[in-house]
Amino acid sequence: MLHHVFKDSIWIDFLKSEEFVKYTNNPERLREELIAENPKKIVVIDEIQKVPRLLDEAHWLIENKKFTFALCGSSARKLKRGHANLLGGRAIRFELFGLCSKELGSKFDLNHMLNFGYMPNHYLSLDPRRRIRSYISDYLKEEIAAQGLTRNIPAFSDFLRAAALGDTDQVSYSTIARDCGVNPDTVKNYYQILTDTMLGSMLPSFTRREKRRISKSPKFYLFDVGIVNALAKRGNISLGNEVFGKAFENWFFHELNCHRNYSELYYYLAFWRLTTQVEVDFILGDMEVALEVKGTDRVRKDHLEGLRAIIEDHPNIRSRFLICCEAKKRVTDDGIVIINAIEFLDMLWAGQIIS
Repeated sequence: MLHHVFKDSIWIDFLKSEEFVKYTNNPERLREELIAENPKKIVVIDEIQKVPRLLDEAHWLIENKKFTFALCGSSARKLKRGHANLLGGRAIRFELFGLCSKELGSKFDLNHMLNFGYMPNHYLSLDPRRRIRSYISDYLKEEIAAQGLTRNIPAFSDFLRAAALGDTDQVSYSTIARDCGVNPDTVKNYYQILTDTMLGSMLPSFTRREKRRISKSPKFYLFDVGIVNALAKRGNISLGNEVFGKAFENWFFHELNCHRNYSELYYYLAFWRLTTQVEVDFILGDMEVALEVKGTDRVRKDHLEGLRAIIEDHPNIRSRFLICCEAKKRVTDDGIVIINAIEFLDMLWAGQIIS
């Protein structure tokens, strides 16, 4: 994508070993080379987290020589933990996610996506299962080890499977720690590794102005449902089987994440749950929109329980939706809109849900 957008640019790629070695040993060479060349081009640095000291040089060149940089990478952990210069106030941050329904258009296939995930190389592959297995082996385990993020790879592998089995659920550090044979602090660190390397996201509990006792532990969503399926050994995902609902919820969280970032609305996203286990999957904005997500084409009365309970505590909610696979949109007597997921997403991107 960067090659397409910045066709006429200076390119520094740290996947090339010679460039990695050159700038690691002498980061000042970036400044010296660019000043000597004095280009009027954008400078692209790929995998910037591999040489975080270059951020100081980029900072100086931005401030003193008015250079423009496009800096990209797949992990913020090394930058954060290495106390790197994060260019506060001088850089605009963009996050790129896997494929979403909006950009796929007519090529979007929900069943295919729920089985093989959002990563372009997997979704568009003729043999996605083999690519997913390779990704898990070569990146999720080997690359994590290579970066020195954890020394106990067997325990981390057990944790990955536990995180996949608990995908879309509230996090219980003690339960996972017991299952993996490590302590809860180690599990917290493993979750932080996944967050910092952009392999997952915590979804906070909505805790404002509550009248009843609520559950405050966050939920966790891995970044790609195809990876979740492989780690959890789910087999084929299809409407009506046991794991379809969880895969459907992961996908919908992914779609919301894409929208709130690509639209640059950056609205607050959380879930709401009482200690009695009554819950609403997603809250958009400051209690503007409540969404319950059900991977079914036959909505039952009990599916609406959370959306009806939340209005008792938060009567100012502007709209409530039950997102499902039913073909026809309908509205209950108390104003809950039951709507197909794709129709809802069309409305979301059209600015009809939140703006």
